Amino acid sequence: MGTFAILSSTMSKNPVLKPFSTYLGTPPEWTGIVASASTIPGIIVSLPAASLSDILGRRKFLLVAGFVFASAPFLYLFITAWWQLIFVRFYHGFATAIFVPVAEASIAELFPDKRGERISLFSSATYVGRVAAPILGGALLLVTNSGFYALYLAVGVAGIAALITGLLFWAGGDAPVSTEKKSKSEIIKKVFQGWRVIVGNHSVLIASLIQACQYYAFGVVEFYLSGYLKESIELSWILTGIVTGSLTAIPIVAKPYMGRVSDRIGRRIPIVVGCIVSALPLLVIPHVTNFWVLLSLALIYGFGFATVTAVTPALVSELVPKECVGASMGFLDTMMDVGQTLGPIISGFILASSLQYGGVFSSLAIVLLSSCIIFALFQARTQSRNKHTLKNLRHTLEAKPN
Repeated sequence: MGTFAILSSTMSKNPVLKPFSTYLGTPPEWTGIVASASTIPGIIVSLPAASLSDILGRRKFLLVAGFVFASAPFLYLFITAWWQLIFVRFYHGFATAIFVPVAEASIAELFPDKRGERISLFSSATYVGRVAAPILGGALLLVTNSGFYALYLAVGVAGIAALITGLLFWAGGDAPVSTEKKSKSEIIKKVFQGWRVIVGNHSVLIASLIQACQYYAFGVVEFYLSGYLKESIELSWILTGIVTGSLTAIPIVAKPYMGRVSDRIGRRIPIVVGCIVSALPLLVIPHVTNFWVLLSLALIYGFGFATVTAVTPALVSELVPKECVGASMGFLDTMMDVGQTLGPIISGFILASSLQYGGVFSSLAIVLLSSCIIFALFQARTQSRNKHTLKNLRHTLEAKPN
């Protein structure tokens, strides 16, 4: 289901969204809003939906997401004005906003000792769709001579496939949930209790900040890189699709491996290394025009991005009680969408200034390196505090008579 769902949602935006918005006559200052419209629902519903799935079960939420995946693509066929694109993108965003955190919470429950590896395997399945989407989309646009509406028909077919696959959940069952009927007030109270646990956990907040910064950069790269390749370098549709698709090709292999590594050596080192690796290529991209160099830089960036995002869900799920796993995944995805929403909007203003694409990609590197420093300092302080607490405990025990 993840493969078909993310194939559908990604092909609706990469590499078609920026050219389609231009074709509709979108004003330059509104292009960032168009890019971010689908991520706003994640800010609104990811946390509530995932929190409710802790109480009511996961299956029904996965099926609701499947319905949105299947229905949203056909709305693109009726768009005749640029502002309509914003509303369709907004509706389409509810699918991923519900689907991903609920699915990750299910996997975290099923594999408590292998969360890094198994959540990453699911993520890799979705990245198969992410990789195929820009390549298939670019090929369809090439064959149809930029036939945007033909492409969105293909997006609809993939969305229907996701829904049909999701219907298989009716044959299965949820993880055990309480059979005791709860009133609406009891459900709301339990949801807010879970939220308080998460907001009060500083480690969860820092890990979520890392996630937000990674997707801040990824949202910009995914949207503006295709514009840079087409407008500044004038690559063909198919080469543009290959470069942008390579951003997500590496994560298919790297995510399960790095998730497994983090299960064994801990979460801190992969996060720090991944932040650095993802930042450095962004400093170079706007100064390069060679296709093969750009492809290599995109692959390096994709590896760094995959390393960090393979670890953060497992880390956050381990920092909260099992009753709050869904809420923690929802909060993490909310922060992800905050970053992915703000990235294109802020970068749109940078692009419109004299800094242009060089300023856009350099600003992303600064954001990623800054988040890395904050995370490393917090981890160092936490380790120091834990050692100090352990030392005091030893002294107390040694001072007591046998």
